[in-house]
Amino acid sequence: MQSLENLIIKCSRYLLNLIPKKQAMKKLFLTLPCTVYCIVVAAQINVSFNINTANEQHPISNLIYGSNGQSSDWDQNITARRLGGNRLTGYNWENNYSNAGTDYINESDNYLPYSLNLPTNEYLKPNAVYNAFHDTSLAMGCYTVVTLPLAGYVAADGSGTVSAGETAPSPRWRAVVNQKGSAFSLIPDTTDGYIYVDECLNNLVQHYGAASSQTGIKAYEMDNEWALWSSTHPRIHPLQPTITEAIQKSQNLAKAIKISDSTAEVFGPADYGYASFLQFQNAADWGNYSAFGNFMNAYLYNMKLASDTFGKRTLDVLDVHWYPEAEGQTDNAGLDRVTNGSTDKGVAIARMQCPRTLWDSTYVENSWIGQYYSPCVYVRALQNGIANYYPNTKLAFTEFDYGAPNHFSGGIATADVLGIFGKYNVYFSSHWGTLTGYLASAYQIFRNYDGGKSVFGNMHVMASTTDIVNSSVYASVESADTNVLHIIAINKNYDSALVANFNITAANAFDTADIWGFDSTSSGITNRGSASVANNQFMFSIPPLSVYHFVLHHKQVTGIEKVNENLVFEIFPNPAHQSLGITTSVHAFSYRIFDLTGREVLSGSNAKLIDVSILTAGMFYIQATDPFTGAWVIRKFVKE
Repeated sequence: MQSLENLIIKCSRYLLNLIPKKQAMKKLFLTLPCTVYCIVVAAQINVSFNINTANEQHPISNLIYGSNGQSSDWDQNITARRLGGNRLTGYNWENNYSNAGTDYINESDNYLPYSLNLPTNEYLKPNAVYNAFHDTSLAMGCYTVVTLPLAGYVAADGSGTVSAGETAPSPRWRAVVNQKGSAFSLIPDTTDGYIYVDECLNNLVQHYGAASSQTGIKAYEMDNEWALWSSTHPRIHPLQPTITEAIQKSQNLAKAIKISDSTAEVFGPADYGYASFLQFQNAADWGNYSAFGNFMNAYLYNMKLASDTFGKRTLDVLDVHWYPEAEGQTDNAGLDRVTNGSTDKGVAIARMQCPRTLWDSTYVENSWIGQYYSPCVYVRALQNGIANYYPNTKLAFTEFDYGAPNHFSGGIATADVLGIFGKYNVYFSSHWGTLTGYLASAYQIFRNYDGGKSVFGNMHVMASTTDIVNSSVYASVESADTNVLHIIAINKNYDSALVANFNITAANAFDTADIWGFDSTSSGITNRGSASVANNQFMFSIPPLSVYHFVLHHKQVTGIEKVNENLVFEIFPNPAHQSLGITTSVHAFSYRIFDLTGREVLSGSNAKLIDVSILTAGMFYIQATDPFTGAWVIRKFVKE
C-alpha cells in the first residue's frame, strides 16, 4: 500500500502532464483541495538516492553504537560502553576516591561509587568502580573501555575541596606508578603513597580474565583530554603539558597495559578537540614537532617508534573527542554554538548541517574551524594520519555530542553522525550524555527500529544522494544474508518533503520496502507502512525533518511479476501436506520449486502428483514451463 501523500504526488504529476503549462497551476488548484495543492506544488524537493550493493563494501564496526555509561541504555540496544571523563583522571582504584577538578570546586570525594549505586559498604573495595561498570556491560553484552590515569596523581582521600596550597605533590594525592616492580596484592597497600597501574590491571584480570576471554575488559583508555589538564585539573597538573611529556607518558602506560594483558586494546590520546589536534593546544614545544603538520601525526609517529622498539603495538585505537564548534543564528539575530543546546531555527539548521565537517570537502561551517581550516574533513584527516604514520591503527570517537537531545535537530544530527561513522570505517564511538528523547531515537533507528531489537546491517554498501544539503542516505546489508537491504534516509529540510527516487543496483531483486521512522512531531519511532519496489526502483515522500529506515526484501523468484496466464497451470490442495496435485493445459512441462530465499529445492517434469513430504513447513513457489512455447507460470503454495 502506498501512502496517501505518495498517491497524491503521482496523481498531480499525471495531471500536470495533461494540462498546458500556463494553465497547470490554476487547473490543479481547482482540481485538488487547497491543502493537497500546497503539499504537491510547494512543499517538496526532488532527490535521487542511488544504492549499489556491489560497491564500497566493507564491514560496519558493531562498536560505533556506544555510550559513556551515564545510563544503561537498554532500549537503545547499545553495543559498547566507556567509563571516562574528567573524574577518571584523578581516580584512585585502591579506595575509589576521585577528584572533580574544575567541574566542581576541585573536590575529592566518593562520587564515582555513589553514581554507580554501589552499597556504601563497598565504597572502599579495590576496583569497585571498574568492577561495577564492567558488570553492567557484561549484563548488556557490551564491549567495555575503562580509563586509566596518566597525569601523575590521583585522589588520596574524599575530604572535599583541594586548595591551591595542596596541589600535587601533597598528602591529598597519591603518585601514579605504571609498573610496581614487586609482587602484586589483591588487597593493595593504601598507605604507601602510591597506586600501581599494573597491580590494578592484575586485579581486574584475576577477576574477569584477559581481554581475549568472554568476560574480560576489552580495552583501556589512557586518561582524558590531556591538553586541558592545566585548566580541568589544576591541582593535579597545574602546568600545560608539553608534547614530549604527553608522548613519553603515553608510551610508558601503553607498555604497562600490554605487559599486564597483551590482548587488551589501548586507546589514546583521548584528544579533546580540533585545537589539540592541530598543535596540542599551542604547546610550548610545538616547534619541535611542527614538521609533522599537526600534533596527531607526531603522536602517531612516536607511538609507532615505541612499538617497533617494544615489539608489539603500543596503540591500537586513535581516540578523539568531538564537540562541534559550528554556530547558528538565534531568533534574536545572535550566534550560538550548536552544542549549547539552543533549538532556535538557525541553530537547529546549523546543527543538522555540521556533521558534514567530518567528511565533506565542499562544506564550510560557521566557526573558527570553518574560517581558517576548511575543508576540515576531520575523519579523513585522522585516517590519513594513521595511514602515513601508524598503519592499521583504528579510529574512535569516545566522546561526541551535537546538543539538543530533546529536539528533532539533535536526533537528526546524531543519526547522521552514526551513519557517517559506519560509512567511513570508524571503529568505536560513544556518545557523551544520557541517550534520551530524540537521541534515543537516533540510536534506535539503527539498533531497535521495530521495538524487537532489529538492527541496521553490518556491511556498508554504496549510497549517495543528489542533494547533500537537504538529505543524507546510508545503506547496508547483512554479510551473511544479502536478501535484505537496509537504507536510512534523512530529510534535513525544515519545510519541504523529499520526493525520493530510490535507484538500486544489486544482484538481488527487491519487491517490498517496510518503513519505520521518526520526525519533528514526535521522537517515537513508528511503522510508516510499506512501498512496492519494481525493477529495484521506488519512490517515496519523506516528511520534513525526519529519519526513515527502509528495509527491503529480496524478491523470492526472479520474474514472478511476468506471469504468463496463457499457460493453464493449477495446483491442489493448498496448503499441501504430502503431495501436490497439478492440473495443466499442456501434456509436457518442466517444474521447479523454490523456497522464499529463491533457492531451488525440487525439480522435475510431466508429473501430475509431486511428493512434497521432504519439504519443511512453510511457503514455496512452483514454476512450470512449456518447453515448446517457452510460456511459464508461477504459483504459490504452503507446505504444512
